Amino acid sequence: MVSSLNHPPAVFGRTPVLLCMVLFSLSQICSAQGLFDFERPPIDYHQTIANNSITQLQSQLDQGKTTLKYSDQHGYLPGLMKLLEVSPTTQALVYSKSSLQLRRINPTTPRALYFNDEVYLGWVQGGEVVEIIATDPQLGSVFYTLSQRPIDSPKFIQDKGQCLQCHAARRTQNVPGPVVRSLFTSHNGQPVFNFGTYVSDHTSPFSQRWGGYYVTGTHGNMRHMGNILVDANQGRSAVDYDDGANVTDLSKLVNTKPYLTNESDIVALMVLEHQTQIQNLITFAHYEEVRGREYDKSMNAALDRDPKFQSEFTKRRTTRSIDTLVRYLLFADEFQLTAHVKGTSAFTETFSKRGPRDNHDRSLYQLDLQTRLFRYPLSYMIYSSSFKQLPPSTLQRIAQKLQQLLTADVNEKGLEHLTPKIKIALLDILKQTHPQFVKYW
Repeated sequence: MVSSLNHPPAVFGRTPVLLCMVLFSLSQICSAQGLFDFERPPIDYHQTIANNSITQLQSQLDQGKTTLKYSDQHGYLPGLMKLLEVSPTTQALVYSKSSLQLRRINPTTPRALYFNDEVYLGWVQGGEVVEIIATDPQLGSVFYTLSQRPIDSPKFIQDKGQCLQCHAARRTQNVPGPVVRSLFTSHNGQPVFNFGTYVSDHTSPFSQRWGGYYVTGTHGNMRHMGNILVDANQGRSAVDYDDGANVTDLSKLVNTKPYLTNESDIVALMVLEHQTQIQNLITFAHYEEVRGREYDKSMNAALDRDPKFQSEFTKRRTTRSIDTLVRYLLFADEFQLTAHVKGTSAFTETFSKRGPRDNHDRSLYQLDLQTRLFRYPLSYMIYSSSFKQLPPSTLQRIAQKLQQLLTADVNEKGLEHLTPKIKIALLDILKQTHPQFVKYW
């Protein structure tokens, strides 16, 4: 339902004008069955002009300011990764048939994923397109394809809704966005849905992660669903998780020569699954602020109130989205590792070297991998363009909520990992590396 219908019942009957507005909203919704609410105003997802790394790259290509090189083996993928600064060490190999080009995907020809903080790329052997998700500060995630046929003027084609069938649901926080799904997968690559499916993020038990993915790295006595092919006829109880554990060489499972690297690094996968859900929560917080403003604008006009008046309903819904986002930023309810996790690529080293850093050389990009994912449990996504371009009122409330939690004597449930020492470190890092926050404290 759109936000205009989710107001308290007490407003009905206050004025004939308001009642007419409500009835009009109902008629509009009835005539727009099948649309996602963000496809209508005030978000207007498909009618609003996107502005992200892909649209900016397209502009540079059209103006002749840059060129996109073509490779006989991988098409435009390597050139695209170079221009977008996406590292091959982020490679994740997915063998479940769970994406756009599913007919070409199976355990012998897995799909390759690559990512950075702003963009996700999908490549399939012999595929017709490179699949792209770009983070847009106003719209959230925007989906594109790039034809793998060499042409003089490559064009990114924006999706018109097909991708949203899988990428705009409860598992993406009901906004358009990326998701890491974990699926028991059969020998032909088909997911076995009756065995159970999961959405993976930093709260997920290891035992529910990476079904349908190849995974390289060591993780001690913890077990995951990666590297495993199941027989639907034998039942879930017959699955042997040891078969996929602590794999450091994929050569016995799949031919990796057609890919940019021979790895599907476990640490890169852990970062990916965290990043996808935090991105969706950032988008949701942005949407709620925009929806709330539009709701109050309409209601204030109908009730002849001060245009700046903010209803309790809007305050509640935006507060809920902000609180959820802040807890996720702080890795609330993170699954505690019981063994050291070690990847097989250079991902851990290169990712941990990223900045910005404080005067003690501390960074939110530094990985831990002993008992948790990051050494300093506050998401590096606070530096992303989508986060920095949240509405000022939302940023202010996030900053103040973070300060409240990081200075509290007693931790909320799920944040017990925030020891006094960690809190002090996080406050120092924020003060020195994120001036947007300091001005709100």
